[in-house]
Amino acid sequence: MKPLVSPRRTLLVPALALCLLCLISGCRKHRGSTDLATNVQHVVASPTLANLKWSNYSDYQPQVKQFYDARQYALAWTDDGVPTSQSNILIQAFANAAQKGLRPDDYDAARWTERLSHLSALHSRNDTSTAAQDAVAEFDAAMTISAMRYISDLHSGRVNPQHLNFDIDVPAKRAAFDLPAFLNDQVVEADDVAGAISSIEPQNPMYTATLQSLQQYIALAKQQDAPPATPGTTNPLATPLAVVAKPITVGQPYPAAALFALGSRLALEGDMQSAPAGISTVGAVYTQDFADAVKHYQSRHSLTPDGKLTQATIDSLNVPMDVRVQQLDLSLERWRWLSDPYVNPRLLVNLAEFVVRAYNPDHSLAFKMKTVNGQAKGDHDTPVFTRTMRFLVFRPYWNVPPSIIKKELVPHIAASGIGYLAAKNYEVTKADGTVVTGYTPSDIEHLRYAVREKPGPRNSLGLVKFMFPNEYDVYMHSTPELNLFNLTRRDRSHGCVRLQHADQMAAWVLSPQPEWTADKIADAMNNDQKNNRTVLLKQQLPVVVFYLTAVPDEDGTTHFFDDIYSYDKQLEQILDKGMPYPSTPAKINPHLTPGETV
Repeated sequence: MKPLVSPRRTLLVPALALCLLCLISGCRKHRGSTDLATNVQHVVASPTLANLKWSNYSDYQPQVKQFYDARQYALAWTDDGVPTSQSNILIQAFANAAQKGLRPDDYDAARWTERLSHLSALHSRNDTSTAAQDAVAEFDAAMTISAMRYISDLHSGRVNPQHLNFDIDVPAKRAAFDLPAFLNDQVVEADDVAGAISSIEPQNPMYTATLQSLQQYIALAKQQDAPPATPGTTNPLATPLAVVAKPITVGQPYPAAALFALGSRLALEGDMQSAPAGISTVGAVYTQDFADAVKHYQSRHSLTPDGKLTQATIDSLNVPMDVRVQQLDLSLERWRWLSDPYVNPRLLVNLAEFVVRAYNPDHSLAFKMKTVNGQAKGDHDTPVFTRTMRFLVFRPYWNVPPSIIKKELVPHIAASGIGYLAAKNYEVTKADGTVVTGYTPSDIEHLRYAVREKPGPRNSLGLVKFMFPNEYDVYMHSTPELNLFNLTRRDRSHGCVRLQHADQMAAWVLSPQPEWTADKIADAMNNDQKNNRTVLLKQQLPVVVFYLTAVPDEDGTTHFFDDIYSYDKQLEQILDKGMPYPSTPAKINPHLTPGETV
C-alpha cells in the first residue's frame, strides 16, 4: 500500500516547485498591489504621458515596460493609496536636481505638489472610481518615467556626445546599465534611496569636487541676484564694472565707487579676503591689495596673471555667477559620459585648460603640465575622445603628408631651390624608407617620393611621441617651440597635444619598466644613433582627451576657462531644446586630416 500524502505536503510541493521556478527564471517578488495592473498597463502602452512636462518618453518606454513586466504591473510608488517614503525622497531629489547640475523641470519638479494633493484627496474620500484608479496609475507611471530619467541622467548624462562629434561611447554605457532592474531592486524598496542613486554616479574625485563647487556657486549666484540691503541702492555684486580705456596698474587713480564694486566682486569668490568697508572719494587709487586680488582672480580664469586691471579682466569679472553655475553643470554632464576605465583615467587632457594631468593607480595626482592644443581657427581643434596609450617613439620621424608637400614645401622649393629640404632638416625616401639623394623639384611636386623630417631637437614632433592609436592621428609629443608654453592661451597646434615636459612624461609612463632609467631615457632622446625607436608599454594607460571649462583645481579653488571651441555653447543649445535629448548612436565624422595634426 502506498503511503497517504498529507494535505500539508500536497500544498507544499507546488509551492516549492514555484519557488524553484522563480530561482531558475530569476523572477522577483516586489511590494505593490496588482489591483490596478490593467490601468498601469494601459498607461504605459503609449509612448507619451500627457501630464508630464516633456510628455514624449518614447526613448524610455521599452525600459518602463520592462520595469512593470518584472513586477506584473504592480504599483511601485504608492501603498494603499499613500505615496511611499521612497517616492517622497525621489520627489525631493527632483526638486533639488539643480544641486546635481540637472534641470528640475526635466523631472516635473513643479508638478509633484499638485499630484500629491490629488492623490491625498482620492485617498481621504476612498475614491475607487475608474477616473481615480487611472489617476493613481498615471501617478505611478509618471514617477517611474521621472525616476528613470533622473537616474539615467546622473549615470550617463543627458546627451549622447556622439551627436556633438565627441568620440565617447555613451550608448554602450547605457546599454550595459540595467535601469529597470536597478530601479526595481535598488530604489523602489530601498532604505537609503539617496545612497543607492549616488552609487551610479561617476566615482571620481574631480567629479565629487565639481559637485561641491556647484553648491558654492549656486549660493554665490543667489547672493549676486539678491535685492540690495538698503532700499533705493543697488547690490554691488550685481553692478557691472565699467570699461577701461587702458589697463589700470598699481598707483593709478580709479573711482572710489568702481573700487568698491571691484572689491565686492573680488571678495565674492574669495580672491580678496573681504570687500572694502569704505573708500575715500578723494584720491582713490588702485592699490597693491587690489592688484594681488586681481592677479589671483586672473590665475583662475585663463587670463594673464599680471595684476593689471585690463578690459579682458573686467569682462570676465562681469560674467554673472549664473553662467559659472552653467559651466559647472556642463562639466558634470561630461564626467557622466565616461565609463570604466576612463572615468578614472591615468591621463586626462583638458583642452579648455591647456593642461594634462597624470594620475597614479590610486587616482591621486602624479603631476600636471601645460599643453599646446589644436587651433580654434582653421578647423584644427583637437577632438574629444578616449583611447589607450600603448607605446611611445623616441626620436621620431615626421612623415610629411602629400597635402603639406604640395601646399608648403613645393612653393619653398620653387623660391629657394631643391636645397631647401636639406636645409630645413627634411630627407626624401622611397616607399620602403630608403633615402633618395638624386631627386628633382618635379619629383617632389608630383609626389614620386615621400618626404620626412629627420629626428632630432628641430623635428616638429620633438624627441618623443606618445601613441594612443586613433583615427584622428592625434597623439602627445614634445616640441622645439617651448616659447609657446609662456602663452596663456595655447591653441597653436594642428590638432596634436604638445607637452611642456615630455621627458617627465616619458619617465612616468615607463616607470613600471625599471630597465628604463633616467639615463637610458635621456640617451634614447638625445642619441642620434637611435632614431625612431618604438617602446611598447607593459602597462597601457587609459587616456581621456576632454573639454571642461570649469574645474575644481588642486589649489582648492575653482578655475574657469574660455569656451575656445564653442563646445559649451553647442551642448547648451541641445539642452535648451528640452527632452527627449539626442540619445541614439551617431556616426563620428573626423575633420582632421591624418598626418597634418602636428
